Amino acid sequence: MAIVGRPNVGKSTLFNRLIGWKKAIVDAQSGLTRDRLYGIAEWRGREFSVVDTAGLDLDTSKDSSRAAIEAQTRIAIEQADVIILLLDVRQGLTPIDRDIAQLLRKSRRDVIVAGNKADSPSEQHLAHEVLELGFDELSVISAQHGLGVGELLDRVTDALPALEAAGPTDAEADRLAIMGRPNVGKSSVLNALLGDERALVSASPGTTRDPIDTELVFDGVPVVLIDTAGIRRKSSSRDRLERYSLLRGIHAMERADAVLLVIDASAGVLAQDQHVAGYALEAGKGLVIVVNKIDLVEPAMRKPAFWRKALASHFKFATFAPVAAVSAKTKEGVGSLIPTALEVIGQRRIKMPPNELNRVLREAFDQHPAPSYKGRRLRLTYATQASDEAPTVVLFVNDTGLLHFSYRRYLEKKIRDRFGLVGNPLKLVLRAEEGRRARARTVKAPSGRDPRSGRKLAGPTFP
Repeated sequence: MAIVGRPNVGKSTLFNRLIGWKKAIVDAQSGLTRDRLYGIAEWRGREFSVVDTAGLDLDTSKDSSRAAIEAQTRIAIEQADVIILLLDVRQGLTPIDRDIAQLLRKSRRDVIVAGNKADSPSEQHLAHEVLELGFDELSVISAQHGLGVGELLDRVTDALPALEAAGPTDAEADRLAIMGRPNVGKSSVLNALLGDERALVSASPGTTRDPIDTELVFDGVPVVLIDTAGIRRKSSSRDRLERYSLLRGIHAMERADAVLLVIDASAGVLAQDQHVAGYALEAGKGLVIVVNKIDLVEPAMRKPAFWRKALASHFKFATFAPVAAVSAKTKEGVGSLIPTALEVIGQRRIKMPPNELNRVLREAFDQHPAPSYKGRRLRLTYATQASDEAPTVVLFVNDTGLLHFSYRRYLEKKIRDRFGLVGNPLKLVLRAEEGRRARARTVKAPSGRDPRSGRKLAGPTFP
């Protein structure tokens, strides 16, 4: 089911009401929805897809980007089984509404006309005008307050085609968030992966505002691709809609398994690219670095090997992340993206047997003992893998304060050499040995100073 209408009649408000959460941005400013947004609604035991579309005004002569936006709505109309033509009862039927109605009649789809922003479902504003348009009776609703929405859904479910025989239940899909700075080609990469103009592409940065979920099946594996708004550097002048889009993009990343970080080959690596990679790793997500627009650089710079070397100094904290060089415009290298991302997700699910994990770490301690501090040295008692989303190893040691950051990196490398974990951050969590924790935590230095840093203590310490 697609929701269609001119700008600012409440399409996104109705969309959020039907799917049960605020997926689409809603604001008094018109024209916020630019891409097609998809969600799932359920009514009378029937589930169906709901599509929120950009507002139509059918006058694209003054704005080329407007033509691209409205092309997205036309695709939604072609793919829908049922269309809701949404009107504003307060403003009445406008010439744009009549033009849209004529467009929908030509589509030969089932069209249900709804008048939004009504104080009471009993009000029959526009009823006679709707009949003049050649459609059935008007459904009067208030999407904001939910008035009349149930009756509208009754009409929708009656108009939907009969259910086909359900196939076997799909496994939970792997989720990939496409992230990066504005205008690096995130939506173009999404479209290249899908093979159609799923997301709006424009030379103007910031055309994507809502995270866009798209489902596909790759070699029998269900995958969800999430196109997000571009992440800019912090700015006090950023408007509230852009800040809201940024938060939605971060939230989309948090519900993903891995992040495809898209950077611009012609612009090189900027600080924002490093920040986005840092966001992903801090959240414990897998990471694939995607160098886009290689059609704009010299042939020698179009190979992944070149970019692995070129990016090494910029992403020292993510040397484990695979690098892909692609051109969303020419489709070069695009075919390797999803297999690479699925391999990263598969590495997240590797189980490290306790006996093998402990053998690797004991060998590491024997080959290169931990540095001593004040006559004390880090000793490992036992290690185990935690049941966490991201690969996490818990080390039971004699004193959690004796692990130097360089020795942490050394242990991480030894674990990666044995178990892989390509594209994923590895967390090392230290726990004090049982029975030694209190003694390790309450060691005091003379004159009230910390035994490790030598700094003066501000007050008493506690285990």
